[in-house]
Parts: sequence; C-alpha cells; structure tokens
Amino acid sequence: MAQVISDKRDIEFVLHELLKAETLADLNEDFADFNKKTIDMVIKEARQLAVKELLPASKEGDEQGCKLENGKVTTPESFKRLFDIFTEGEWLAPTEDPEWGGQGMPYTVASAAAEYFNGANYPFMMYPGLTQGAGHLVEHFGTREQKETYLKNMYTGKWCGTMLLTEPGAGSDVGALTTKAIPNGDGTYNIVGEKIFISGGEHDLAENIIHPVLARIEGAPAGTKGISLFLVPKFRVKEDGSLGEFNDVICTGIEHKMGIHGNSTCSLSLGSKGNCVGTLLGEENKGMKAMFLMMNAARLLVGFQGFSCATTAYMYALDYAKNRIQGRDLTEIMNPDADAVSIFRHPDVRRQLMMMKVNVEGMRTLLYFVHYCSDMAKHAPTDEEKAKYQGFVEVLTPIAKGYVTDRSFEVCSQGMQIYGGYGFIEEYPMAQLLRDCRITMIYEGTNGIQAMDLLGRKLGMNKGKPIMDLFGEMQKTVAQAKNIPALEKAAVKVEEVMNKLGEVAIHMGQTAMSPKVLAAFANAHPFQDATGDTTMAWMLLWRAVTACEKLEKAKKKDKPFYQGILKSLDFYVETQLPITLGRFAALLNTSSVAVDIEDNMFPS
Repeated sequence: MAQVISDKRDIEFVLHELLKAETLADLNEDFADFNKKTIDMVIKEARQLAVKELLPASKEGDEQGCKLENGKVTTPESFKRLFDIFTEGEWLAPTEDPEWGGQGMPYTVASAAAEYFNGANYPFMMYPGLTQGAGHLVEHFGTREQKETYLKNMYTGKWCGTMLLTEPGAGSDVGALTTKAIPNGDGTYNIVGEKIFISGGEHDLAENIIHPVLARIEGAPAGTKGISLFLVPKFRVKEDGSLGEFNDVICTGIEHKMGIHGNSTCSLSLGSKGNCVGTLLGEENKGMKAMFLMMNAARLLVGFQGFSCATTAYMYALDYAKNRIQGRDLTEIMNPDADAVSIFRHPDVRRQLMMMKVNVEGMRTLLYFVHYCSDMAKHAPTDEEKAKYQGFVEVLTPIAKGYVTDRSFEVCSQGMQIYGGYGFIEEYPMAQLLRDCRITMIYEGTNGIQAMDLLGRKLGMNKGKPIMDLFGEMQKTVAQAKNIPALEKAAVKVEEVMNKLGEVAIHMGQTAMSPKVLAAFANAHPFQDATGDTTMAWMLLWRAVTACEKLEKAKKKDKPFYQGILKSLDFYVETQLPITLGRFAALLNTSSVAVDIEDNMFPS
C-alpha cells in the first residue's frame, strides 16, 4: 500500500503560488519567522510525523477501538505514545499564543500540517483538535485565573479538553438542554446533567480532561437565551496547580460506531453523586455565543477531516489504478493477443479519478483559502479589510463544512469503486476511509443545519455585504481568466454559473422571507450544493489563472503539473457545471412537495 496520503506538489502550489503564505510575514511581526524556508521545513516535519508515526497506527486504532471498564476508557495501544510524540513536538496548538504554549503559526501554514495529520489518522487527531478548541475558549473568555490554571496545561497537552453540548433529549436543539448549574455562593456551581456523543469525553492520554459544559443556571430564561458556559475539570485543580479530588464526571458508556473507532465517543453523567463543581466561563446566559467560537472553528476542522479522508482515498486509488493489471485496452478489445493493461487505462476508471482529482484540488484550495482569510481577518492592514475577510470566513464556513464533507464522502466512495471488490474488504484502506468519513456529514451541526445557516443567516448577514464581497472576488478571477486565451471559454462558462448563483441567491432569500418559507428551507441543501459547486468552479479557475502564469517559464518537469490544473478546470466546466445549472433551474422552481405532502401519505 502506498504511503502517500496527500499531494505534496499541490499543497506547495496552494501555499506558495496561490496564497503566497510567506507574505503573511510582512503583515505581522508575530509571523516574521515564517518565511518560505521555515514554512517548508514545518510542512516537511509534519509530513514525516504523519507518515512515519500516525499512519501506521490508523488501522490498529480502527481494529482495537476504545474500551470502557469501571468508568475508565483505554484508547488503542499506540495512541498514548503517539500523543506524547505529538505534544513533545509542540503540534497541539500551533496557531495559538506562544505565551500560553502555542507556536503563533499562521492558520494558512497550519492547514498543510492539518491535512497531513488528519489524512494519516484523524480519529487520533480528534483528541488534540478538541483540546486546542477548548483551550481557545478559555483563552478568549476566561478570567486571568482560569487562563493561568488551565491554558498552558491544555496547549502543551498535559491536560486535554472536550466540548459538552449534546443531551439525550435535545440533540441538535441545544436550547432544549436540561443540565442545571446551581450556584454555591462562592463563585462556583454544582453541575447536574447528562451529556451524550462526547468525542474524547474520557480517555487515558492525559492526566486531566477539561470540559466546557453548556448548562442552565436555575431561574435562567428558557431556550438558548438562558444557557451559560462552565469549565468542569475531570479532576479538580488545587490552588498550587496540582490535581485534587475526582469531580463526579462519570463515563457511563462509549458508543460502538460505524467509524472513528480510535476516538472515544462517550456518555457522561455530571453530578450524579451531587459533587460536580464548575466555574462560569464568560458571562451568564451568554454560553451559546461563547460556544459558537469553538463550534465555528470545529466546523472548519470537520471540513478538514472529511477532506483528509478524500485526499488520502484519491492518492490510494490513483496508486492502485496504476498498478492493478486487469483487462485489455478498450481499443484492443478484439485483439486476443493484446496484453492486459492497468485499470488506469480504462475510460470509466479515468472518469472517476478525474472526479476525485477535481474535487480534492478544489476542496484543498477552498479550505486553505478560508484559513488564509482567518489570518487576514486578524492581520490585514485596515479594519475594512479585516471585516471583509471575516465576512468571507462566515459565508464560506457552511460550504467548507457541509459541501466539503458531502463531496468528500463521494470521493471516498469513488475510491472504493476503483478498488472493486478489494475496496469492500477491510484488509484494504478504503473501507475505513469511507466509514470514518461518514460522520463528518453529521457532527458539529448536520449538513442540513449548515445549509439552513447559509440560507437563513449568511445570505443576509450585514445586509448582504459579505456575500456581495465574495461575488466581487469571484468576478475578479473571471476578469483575469478572460484575458488569457487558453481560459477564455471556461471563464465565460464559470461566469454564467456565478451570475446564475446571484439570481438564485436573491430568489431563495426572498422566498425564505415569504409564506413559502418552508419550501425555501426544504431546498436549502440543494442551494448549498449549487453554491458549493460555484465556489469550486471559482477555486479551479483561480488555480488555472495562476497555472497559466507559471507555465510559460516552467521547467520541463513542472509543465505536466500545471497542464493538469488546466485539465481539471476543463473537466469541471464540461461535466459538472451543466449539472449545477440544472440545480439552479430546480431551485428557481422551489418545489414545495416535500413540505406539502400529507403526513398520512407516508407509510404508516
């Protein structure tokens, strides 16, 4: 089996030729050390760690899974050693403040490391990923005392973190939670409740686990308006920083899942013995606003998780197709003496590989671009630019999570198809990649919820300015492409789809504010698909513009790479954009059948 989990050359193209990541050093002194040489060194180290350490443990983690005994969870045998190596290399919180144990790395650069790490073993990566996210909450909303108590221990991996939102009776309706917070009169609260589906909620990788918990203070308003956020450690922390008594956070079960077996998905009981104590994180009744800081970052992480399965599946499938000898070339099918060829020569396999190629390249560019926008939202020269880039992050997050994970699962399925019967056998990697990828379409807000967010919130955000700014960026790329003879025809097709998206976005926004609101939201997911398709077309056109600029002076060995980028655009324009135009036609029709059909017309 090939040990190539990502396309090194394409990662370098996106980082250095599209985004020019090294220029971030000119914007902020905190990034001064991240020149091209340093960036390449960081990515090389990440790739080596991923291939040499994380990847070999992936299958073991899948087969061994996690085990619960007497309230304690043990992870796969290799994971503790991996976690120690990972944290000793200071990889847990690369983008966070060095004052608290981070590396101060640009999000753009960390994207490439994340691709390698998650492609190698994303169930393992959930432990450090959630820890960084929980630590970010403490850094942003915590008191000085909370930061000094928890933050460095979390960013260095001495302690881990989670996020406790979901409850048995609430699910995605977080406002229906019943976990209570009872004031003790000394600034602490007794926490009582049940949480489910908690990734990394209990494990043996670190000496303590810090749980940000959503709960309702007694007497607080109903719904999301009355939710507060609390810090609840597995073991209480004494004034001198040492660990104290167990904090009555009991793991009552772990889920037996379709995939991500190496990550413990726990049910947790808080305060069943009346002895679970937490401290308020941020303001009373502002817990959902605070938690969304972590959830938005987590949604981008989930997009990376899905994409990493896809890019790994693509690299494996490509290697397999080139080496699997089966059947004669179609042009020699009537020649009994013709030699068998690799399945890479068969037209349908090539079609599937091209589908995988264009989706992986487009998704990679989109995800890295969103992280680049996160860097610019903090460090752009003017407040106006910062606001523009933050708007891009907001609008593109549901695409980067929802659309990307939908397409990623399709890519993994295509990879399994290329392997044929072997793809369905657990001895080969495709089955695990497909299983692991599937959850990314569900957690951190199902992809239906992402679509509702795009339609219901992001289109009208700030009176539509972010979406109009995004359309403006798309049009800039189209204008550049029209001036390049080799791209003019494709640019016209992409522009047609972009203009249609503008028309459909207005229609969907108006319909969502009309008596046909239910029909609008019944079409929210197809609208997300069409918006994602258009965004991918933009990404592929942008890549092609840059490739054309490079081709003229490219060395002989680099020419096929750049020419491959142009072929990706051609394939997407010729085979996928006609489907997107069909999606737009259906959206303008805004079928209401799904919501109008009588309940008794479904089987009873």
